[in-house]
Amino acid sequence: MYGSKIAIYNNFSLYNLLKELKLDLSILNIDSNEENLDEFVKKNPNSLIISSNKINKFNNVLILNKPLKIKTLIEKINTSLSKANFNIQSNVRLKDYSLDVNSRKLKKNKISLKLTEKEVDLIIYLLNSNSEKSALDLQKDVWKHITDLETHTVETHIYRLRKKINEKFEDNNFIINNAKGYKLFLWKKEILLPRIFCQKNIAKKK
Repeated sequence: MYGSKIAIYNNFSLYNLLKELKLDLSILNIDSNEENLDEFVKKNPNSLIISSNKINKFNNVLILNKPLKIKTLIEKINTSLSKANFNIQSNVRLKDYSLDVNSRKLKKNKISLKLTEKEVDLIIYLLNSNSEKSALDLQKDVWKHITDLETHTVETHIYRLRKKINEKFEDNNFIINNAKGYKLFLWKKEILLPRIFCQKNIAKKK
């Protein structure tokens, strides 16, 4: 449906799981032969590779080195696919805003704000989430730290981003937080993201 492709590298059990979920994706299982992986990337440069180990020579690699709940796994894949998709179509509409992922600029009414790469990652992650995300969620999924980074550091980054957006656009509600965590002002997305699962499939796998 979205033209997205995933290569599962050297992880046959994950491949079987994703196939069982009947996702709206083209999923290919690749064994430990790197030549096969090279060939896949050459033919599908903007697709996603899922691996248990780090692969330095490719972009769009999602590292999964520990068991995850189905819902968490799908959210991680969605976020990674979104980033890969945005590399092709970098301009994303967010109600009155547009986000150019390649140039890392947030725009509204001919006014633009330069973002850091991590700020773009944060916005994409929140945009692709179905519920509020805690500072701990952001620490693990956006900053990729489990114990090395205090959640206070994450909260500081979010505070600075909200401050930048408010100073530039006079909008203090771009990122909203409550007792459950953080979310974007867009509760219903107005852009088409590569949503690759349905709630029915997830409910069956819990």
